[in-house]
Formats: sequence, structure tokens, C-alpha cells
Amino acid sequence: MKKVHVFNAGPCLLAPEVIDASIDALKDFKGTGVSVLSISHRTKEWEETMNECRALWKELFHIPEGYEVVFLGGGASMQFLYVAMNFLEKKAAYLDTGVWAHKALKEAKGIGDAYAIACSADKNYTYIPTGFEIPTDIDYLHVTTNNTIYGTELKEDLDSPVPLIADMSSDILSRPVDVSKYACIYAGAQKNAGPAGVAVAIIRKDALGKVSRYLPTMLDYRTHIDKESMFNTPPVFSIFVMNETLKWVKAQGGVEAIHKRNLRKAATLYAEIDRNPLFVGTAEVEDRSIMNVCFVMAPGHEDLQDEFMAFAKSKGMVGIKGHRSVGGFRASLYNACTQEDVDALVDCMQEFEKMHR
Repeated sequence: MKKVHVFNAGPCLLAPEVIDASIDALKDFKGTGVSVLSISHRTKEWEETMNECRALWKELFHIPEGYEVVFLGGGASMQFLYVAMNFLEKKAAYLDTGVWAHKALKEAKGIGDAYAIACSADKNYTYIPTGFEIPTDIDYLHVTTNNTIYGTELKEDLDSPVPLIADMSSDILSRPVDVSKYACIYAGAQKNAGPAGVAVAIIRKDALGKVSRYLPTMLDYRTHIDKESMFNTPPVFSIFVMNETLKWVKAQGGVEAIHKRNLRKAATLYAEIDRNPLFVGTAEVEDRSIMNVCFVMAPGHEDLQDEFMAFAKSKGMVGIKGHRSVGGFRASLYNACTQEDVDALVDCMQEFEKMHR
């Protein structure tokens, strides 16, 4: 089989060990003789997996007491609504740093008074706003820590005088996080924590129950905390693969070790982009994401874009086309992406440069 290097923005690249374990479970889940696709979520074997997955999140992410982990369907886009329903009483502020942050804000506006405290749309979301003051009269501040389309990232946890809520869909598990600074962290799994089909939410329990509106049962975080994410049938296979992914992260040395690898991978690729006269990065240097590296052909070489895309494909590069709204190229360096993959992309870029000297 042809060797390929996968840089898809999502669904993510999964580690070979995770894929192998998933294949085995598709045939026989934990020696039950039943496929994981058909296993009852009320069996002790499945409850053990759910408990293990929850415990691994708490261990790897150093989640303190007073927080709970829930697994939900609908992806992060459904969490946009969950957050507003559960936390927005009077007013909320959002840091508008890209398409997904803007969509989260839109959902909140449908529930109550929500506004952008700062926005980087003036430069096509190529930077993270700074210098804004966080009011103390809002119910929460919402941030999107990594912006997959534009390649920008909040690299440190903000200090906030009000409850802080974060969409970490595309950089969760990629770096250490001080969970105690957040009232809620949520993420769709398909970037770094498993396949599409499940979202994880990490919630400080005493932050709930503050809104006066009626909360539909399914949209109340407390429902899923109380029922341990099994109020209704959970997305069993997606949670199983998430659990295997967390086990893989632990085997690599945990989030701290993964972070060091991610920093090296990103530094390798950004160094080549900055060195190679045919390419230029699009995000402000200080805000460059270590997960999604976005770049375009340098001025004067725009006519080479299609040629490079075809050349990269011939060399086994998969998924480097930029988002349709911005064009260019994007290499997503999620946890399971290896240094070998990044080195191969760099070699490809250097070979293409030699062809056009």
C-alpha cells in the first residue's frame, strides 16, 4: 500500500494502535462475542469502558475535584446551544476569532444578550485580539482556543474575573490546560480525541443551576451528569475509540509529552515556510497554531498553487488543501501526526522549490 501522510483538518488521524484496537472490538468487544457496534450500553463491560474513559480524562487533563466529564452527541456545534442554555442568564461575551467562534456567538444571541468583546475579522481572523477588558457584569466569557480555518491559537489559559468557557475542539489534549480556570470546556472529538460522533464536556458542577429559564431535559447538563452520560443511548463506538485514544495518549507520556512533540512538529514546518521563497504563512507569527498550519504561495508565485497541490498529492500528502473560505494550504498536525509526516511535507516543499529555481 502506498505510504501517505495525513494532514486532514478533521476527522483526525488516529494512531495505528487505536485503529487496531477498534478493529478488534468491531469483531468482539471484551470477549463478549458481540461487536462493539451491537453491545448494549447497559452491560457491565460497557459501563467499565465509560468509567475508564471518564477516569482517563480526569487523569490526563488533571481535572480537579468539583468537575464532571460528560459525553454527548451532536458535536461541538450542539454545545454552542448547550452553553448558552445552561449559563446565559443576563449577558455573555464572546471572543470572536473565527467561523466557529462566530457561530457559537450566533447561537447565544438566539438565547439572550450576547456580544463580541473583541473580534479579529478586520484582518480575516489572522490574529488573536489582545488588550480587551473583561467586564464583571457578564455571566461568562466564551473563547475558541484554536481556529482551524485560519491557523491561530490561544496558547495560554486566560485569567478571567467571570466564568470562562472554552471550545477546545481542535487543540484539546495537545497542550496542558489549567482546568480550574474554566467553568466549562467542550470539544468535538474528531480533531484530537477520536472520531466524529461524540463531544466531551468538562463542567464545574457548581456553575450550573444559575439560569431561571426552563431547560429542556436533553439540553440540561445536569441530566447527563446525573445519568453518567447514559440518559439516552450514547454514541458507543465513538466513545470506545475516544477511550482507546486516551489510552494511547497516556502511553505516549501524557499530554505534557504530547505537547513537546507538537511544538517540535509545528516549529519544523513553520521554519520551512519562513525559509522557502515559494511559500508564506498567513497567521500572525505570535498567534500561529501548533495544530493547524496555514500557508499560501508567496507573492509572485500564486500561479503555482495547483501545481504544488498536485505535486504534493503525488508524494503522498493528504488533506493539505486550505479551507474553501480562505484557500491556500493547511497542514493539521494533530497528536497522531508524526514527525516523520512533517519531515516528509518539508522534503516535498524543498523538492518543489528546486524545481522552480
